[in-house]
Amino acid sequence: MFFIKAFILFLIFYASLSAGKIISKKYSNRVTELKEIKNGLNMFLTKIKFTYESVPDTFIQIGNNINGKIGDIFKTASIYMKNMSAGEAWEKAIDKSETSLNNEDKNIIKSLGKMLGKTDLEGQVSEIKLVQNFLNTQIENAEKEKQKNEKLYKTLGGVIGLAIVIIFA
Repeated sequence: MFFIKAFILFLIFYASLSAGKIISKKYSNRVTELKEIKNGLNMFLTKIKFTYESVPDTFIQIGNNINGKIGDIFKTASIYMKNMSAGEAWEKAIDKSETSLNNEDKNIIKSLGKMLGKTDLEGQVSEIKLVQNFLNTQIENAEKEKQKNEKLYKTLGGVIGLAIVIIFA
């Protein structure tokens, strides 16, 4: 009987600790995803400056070069561009994505879609640079939040799990 109770208490503690780690992981994921978006926009900027490939083809290449959820955004936007404008496809791809980005991040990234495919080369280049500048600010904010909250949630998960174990022991 004692072993069963000890095992259940261990599972409760482990589940609480894991929940804290999962919640804290979203902060580091957000930083990584913002950096990947910025990297993808750098690739896009280079491609539109030096090649004459279409936006959907460029997005497919970027999606293949970037792994994970951010690469999927570029691939999905490229697929949506077959049936809608580039800006609408970009916004829809961001809305459908399941990332750790918050609404402010998504709105900044979506702002690129307003000019995507609608202006000349210089207009698109300046819009990409503007979005990159906003992303730099978001990356700094995300890193501050990560430093502040990542350790907090890991510790909080462990403390709550330990408190539950003490109460039921």
